[in-house]
Amino acid sequence: MSKINAGAVPPAPTLAKWLVGIAVAAVVWVAVYSHLTDFADALVAALGLERGKHFTEAVHFFVYDTPKVLLLLAGIVFVMGIVHTFFTPERTRALLAGRAASVNYLLAALLGAVTPFCSCSAVPLFIGFLSAGVPLGITLTFLIAAPMIDQIAVVMLFAMFGWKVAALYFGFGIALAVIAGMILTRLNLEPYLEDWVVAIQRGGAVSADLGRPTWPERFASAWSGVKEIVGRVWPYVMVGIAIGAGIHGYVPEEMMATIMGKDAPWWSVPAAVGIGVPMYTNTAGVIPIVEALYGKGAAMGTLLAFMMSVVALSLPEMIILRKALKLRLIAIYVTIVAAGIVVVGYLFNAIL
Repeated sequence: MSKINAGAVPPAPTLAKWLVGIAVAAVVWVAVYSHLTDFADALVAALGLERGKHFTEAVHFFVYDTPKVLLLLAGIVFVMGIVHTFFTPERTRALLAGRAASVNYLLAALLGAVTPFCSCSAVPLFIGFLSAGVPLGITLTFLIAAPMIDQIAVVMLFAMFGWKVAALYFGFGIALAVIAGMILTRLNLEPYLEDWVVAIQRGGAVSADLGRPTWPERFASAWSGVKEIVGRVWPYVMVGIAIGAGIHGYVPEEMMATIMGKDAPWWSVPAAVGIGVPMYTNTAGVIPIVEALYGKGAAMGTLLAFMMSVVALSLPEMIILRKALKLRLIAIYVTIVAAGIVVVGYLFNAIL
């Protein structure tokens, strides 16, 4: 009988093993998530900290929010990782090419909302879409929606603030992407593409679709995404939660309500967007800050405007876009999207 080489690759899990593993993980996930408050209370008590003190409340917030956000992040990434296997770049390009423009704006925004492309990874697809014959305005609609309408944000907003906030965030995000794309189309901005992008656009090279994966391959891809994404963003999550804990424990409610509350000065929403644009973080890192500020009396519209500007207009995205777009087009793009986010912030404050 031959011996197995020590460096041999172990066989891939079967579909049955994946289903059993997912079922067990789901039970553990629910059990842990449902006892987070008990865990935070027990740990604060074990440390001998008195509730009601600034430091104690900050510690409680950190201990409670850290596992909550990481559990939500892991669960959402895994589920959406499975969904993402149905949306390859080639298939997405095919859906956007050759349809009526009126349908494509909404389709581009919806695809941006459900596909796995963040602000930086969406930029290479921007070139691919142009090469497939997708008009610039529709491509920009996708580019706006992809990072701004984040599946993680939708689920985390639902878990923390309820369905109304999550639904308004999703709906206003789609509307903003569609309207901004239509405005950008009417401005005839093709002359502000870099020459090499125009050359690729005229060439029209599109790579082939590699076929449909099996369910074990979909599960493996989703699990790989959990390890890669959670492993990459957890430092941002910890920093965001730490900032949120400090706000929760030490920032006076009266001061926050004065600066960012519903009765705050008119400039509070534009100021929040102006602060968010140059920042670089991710949704999982910024939502704990939003949660803490909201608990201190800040208006939800102002906070969501801040969050949208952080994830939709990040500095790394602008740097990558500069390789494909001239500065004037980038400036127009940022101005229109930022103005739209400000309007969304005011509408949120009026509704909520």
